[in-house]
Amino acid sequence: MKPIPDHAVNRLRIWRKSVSTRPFLALGGSVPRCDACQLRHDWCACDWRPALKAEAGFCLMMYDSEPMKPSNTGRLIADVLPDSTWAFLWSRTEPHPELLALLADPAWQPYVVFPACEKAPDRLTGEVVLAPGKKPLFILLDATWPEARKMFRKSPYLNHLPVLSLQPEQLSRYHLRRSTRMDHFCTSEVGALCLELAGELQAAQALEAYLDVFTHHYLQAKHQLPVAADDATHLRLRGLTETGK
Repeated sequence: MKPIPDHAVNRLRIWRKSVSTRPFLALGGSVPRCDACQLRHDWCACDWRPALKAEAGFCLMMYDSEPMKPSNTGRLIADVLPDSTWAFLWSRTEPHPELLALLADPAWQPYVVFPACEKAPDRLTGEVVLAPGKKPLFILLDATWPEARKMFRKSPYLNHLPVLSLQPEQLSRYHLRRSTRMDHFCTSEVGALCLELAGELQAAQALEAYLDVFTHHYLQAKHQLPVAADDATHLRLRGLTETGK
C-alpha cells in the first residue's frame, strides 16, 4: 500500500470521511482504490507523482463531497505543490478561521480565479500584478460548474478580492467529468494556467503532464485496459520531473 501524501486535500478528505454519516460511493459503485491516488490498485499512479516547490500558492475551496471524489483534480495540485496548497470545505456563512487568516496574510496577494462571463466587471483582471514582497495566492472554487457559480455568488468574504479571468488559447482536454462548455476547465488545468501566468513554468508543465498521466490511468482502469507507461504522456512527465532534480 502506498503512503498517503501529507497535504491539505488528503487531510481534508480524511476529516470529511470521518464526519460522514454514510459511506461515499463513487460513480460506478465501490471498488478497491489506492488510498493515495484514489485510482484502482492495478492502475495506481503514485509512482508518477511529482512533488515540486513554487512561490505561488493555491487555496482550494471545495464543495462538500468534492474531496471524496476519485475524479477530483484539485488533489493533483496539492500532490505537485504540497507545501503551498491549502484546502477548505466551502461555507456561505461560516468560513473556516484558517481560511480567513490565509486571505488576510500580508505575505499573499489573493486572486479569485473565475471566468469573465460572470458578473464582476469592477473586480476583473487578466494579469497578476504583485505588490512588493507579496506572492500570488490563487483561490480556486473546486466544484461542478453550477456549484462553483453558487460559491462565487454567495461567498461575501471574497467580495473584496480581485477576480482573475484566464483567457487560455487551448480548449479543455479533461475527460473525466465534463462541463457542457469546452472552454470550462477542470481545477488542475486552471492551476497549471495560473502557474504559467505567475511565471512558474516548470511547475505549470509538470502539473499539466501529471493531469494527463492521471487521466490516462483513470480511463484505462475504467475500461479495464493496461497502462501504456512508455507512451508520450508518461515520457513527458518523466522528462519534466528529471529536469527538475
